[in-house]
Amino acid sequence: MNEISIIQNKIYEVKGQKVILDYELAELYGVETKTLKRAVRRNIERFEGEDFMIVLSPKEADILRSRNQIGTLNKTRGENIKYEQFAFTELGVAMLSSVLRSETAIEINRNIMRAFVELRRLTQLATTSYQELQREINNVKDYIEDILRDQNDINEAHGAQLEAISIALAELQTAKRQEPPRRRIGFDA
Repeated sequence: MNEISIIQNKIYEVKGQKVILDYELAELYGVETKTLKRAVRRNIERFEGEDFMIVLSPKEADILRSRNQIGTLNKTRGENIKYEQFAFTELGVAMLSSVLRSETAIEINRNIMRAFVELRRLTQLATTSYQELQREINNVKDYIEDILRDQNDINEAHGAQLEAISIALAELQTAKRQEPPRRRIGFDA
């Protein structure tokens, strides 16, 4: 299983598809990159369509290389990758098994296919967990909105009661002022 996790770390997303780069596949198969590319070019009709193989633009290749290299690219002429870089999808890797026929290639292909399947399973599990979490968040949000609505109703009721109390106090104060003066008790002199 450790080999599958190593392979999973070599799977990238390009143009919405999970892919493995040509030089990483060559490393896994134990062949030179140019040998792998030569075999692919000899059988190019097997890899037609972006669902099998994507030819990366120089910009895409630079972005992917910068993600998986610790150092930086050399800026001088002739020191970087000069040729088109291929990215193979799951179908492309399966097709490679018909092009590369060594025992190592067959075994590595099996592990790569297992890695793709495991990655798809993990993605589906993450999507399902995300959807469940989203439902829970929506339930909590609805609950909080209900509580706030109830609180608002209570505040309006208390506001009406406080206003009624204020009006009653104001009426009492004005009623007190309008009372006729009281007659004094005692002797008049």
